[in-house]
Amino acid sequence: MQLPAPRGPLTERLFAELARPPHAFGPPPAGPYGDRRGDPCFGEEDAQLALFVCYELHYQGVDGVDDRWEWNPSLLTLRERLETWFEGWLARRVPRPPAPPSREVPRALAALVAADDGPSLSAYLRSRANTAQFREFVVHRSIYQLKEADPHTWGIPRLLGRPKAALVEIQSDEYGGGRPERMHAELFRATMRGLGLDDSYGAYLGLVPGATLAITNVMSLFGLHRRRRGALLGHLAAFEMTSSLPNRRYSQGLRRLGGDAGARRYFDEHVQADAVHEQIAAHDMCGAFAAEHPGLTGDILYGAACALTLDRLFAEHLLGRWREGRTSLRETDAEVTVR
Repeated sequence: MQLPAPRGPLTERLFAELARPPHAFGPPPAGPYGDRRGDPCFGEEDAQLALFVCYELHYQGVDGVDDRWEWNPSLLTLRERLETWFEGWLARRVPRPPAPPSREVPRALAALVAADDGPSLSAYLRSRANTAQFREFVVHRSIYQLKEADPHTWGIPRLLGRPKAALVEIQSDEYGGGRPERMHAELFRATMRGLGLDDSYGAYLGLVPGATLAITNVMSLFGLHRRRRGALLGHLAAFEMTSSLPNRRYSQGLRRLGGDAGARRYFDEHVQADAVHEQIAAHDMCGAFAAEHPGLTGDILYGAACALTLDRLFAEHLLGRWREGRTSLRETDAEVTVR
């Protein structure tokens, strides 16, 4: 992954520091970090990108950035301040659901998902999207899908017994059951190639807005903090419980636009797999975890609510831009590489 262009003073400062060997530096003032354009909906582009890059040091790293930055105390101080800001950003947008009794967690998750009334991005992509819009959608999704499953995998060493076994079962499927060519990230690369897109890791980081970055940032926030393990499991459960039908629609839309079986395989794979995963996630993983940790049932529901809310904000952004006849990506000269 290459560092993209900075989006404000936070990323200008961070990227300049990361270009040098690891060293101590003074962090910027604590938040709130504001988008200089005053965007009230999708947050502070500068802070979301800075947080994403801080997290990326725990994944595949960044080209030209020394791996020793990962645990540099100054970098971690900056990340902590960004996380404090992001937690407040989430709290303002995601009402915390009531904490159910532990035995009611699977039912409460199902009710939360059923009550979600966000716009249907998948229905639009199935029936109305043109090829340029579908390609934009895939560009947005590539920011997470090319590292698919990794943020939730942080939860494995934080669990024991039945919840751990359930999470491992889900993640094993995500990683192709030991077959590299069946890893979901690799299947998504085939989708990108089928649409004439660059399938290299993080190729489009500079083009996606904060609404897209927030989706991945929240997974990393939950995954990298043990105290957030309940929210991580709830997030994954909501992710799986809202996947099967949309992926069927994505496949239908791509077929309508001429996508071949190889390009559609990623979506087709998720139709059946996630129908199974949602049961495992709700009952064997979240239900069992709630039974062991009844004081964390509220965290489970909050993690699920964060997943649903950020997906709704993402859908509203794409559909709103497309209704206006505009690109859903950041309007820069690099946009032409997607069109």
